[in-house]
Amino acid sequence: MASDLAVLMRLVASAYTVAEKAGTIVRKVVQSGELGIVEKELPDEDVEEELLENGYNSLILQESCPDQYASLKEEELVVWVDPLDGTKEYTEGLLDHATVLIGIAYGGTAIAGVINQPFYNYQMGTVASLGRTIWGVLGLGAFGFQLQEVPDGKRIITTTRSHSSKLVFDAVQAMEPHDVIRVGGAGNKIIQLVEGKASAYVFASPGCKKWDTCAPEAILHAVGGKLTDMHGNAYRYDANVKHMNSAGVLATLRNHEYYSSRVPQAVLQALPSD
Repeated sequence: MASDLAVLMRLVASAYTVAEKAGTIVRKVVQSGELGIVEKELPDEDVEEELLENGYNSLILQESCPDQYASLKEEELVVWVDPLDGTKEYTEGLLDHATVLIGIAYGGTAIAGVINQPFYNYQMGTVASLGRTIWGVLGLGAFGFQLQEVPDGKRIITTTRSHSSKLVFDAVQAMEPHDVIRVGGAGNKIIQLVEGKASAYVFASPGCKKWDTCAPEAILHAVGGKLTDMHGNAYRYDANVKHMNSAGVLATLRNHEYYSSRVPQAVLQALPSD
């Protein structure tokens, strides 16, 4: 019985099915040809039955909860949700940039996350393999993708496509990158890190929110990576924290200290840490 299992694993298993349902809805909107309102607002009216999801992913329920989280209670967990990360790119037809993010935090730390990519493989033209969901829990690992790394010595920076500024440009250039990838969505950028397409995610701007980074951070940390602000400080995900990540985002799979040490002083002064 799902009710007999650790609360955290039940929540992750539920978040997985919710994210998959959300991905299905996102695809249907595109297929209908009517994006409608693109502001991320929750509807006030009753939700249609077909939009509800109350199932659990059975494979996740079979996983053992890490000991440090096995006795957590529901009221100790905070859930951060972004129903459509990479919205601007989604409306412009860059469908692979869009993700659904569900992050779970305990004690201010992101400990578990689910990322659904509704249009993963959409350019391949094979409906059967369209979309995927990846997930992770600290102390357990991350699943649904093949972990890869950028070759040693190669610095490939992934950064914002639609929210650039002089601060972002200066921070990226200070890393002395061999290549720069400009894409949408925090979830999408973290996936680039864990799949070996980029070595660092650099965003020297206060534009990111807690719901953008909670799930991606948990998955990145589950495979040994690190996400901080531009000063190298960790973000907190308590229920009462401010939503804005005011000091930007710096994320890496490896060598975080190198990238953190390269951030220009002018950038740090412009983005005071909380």
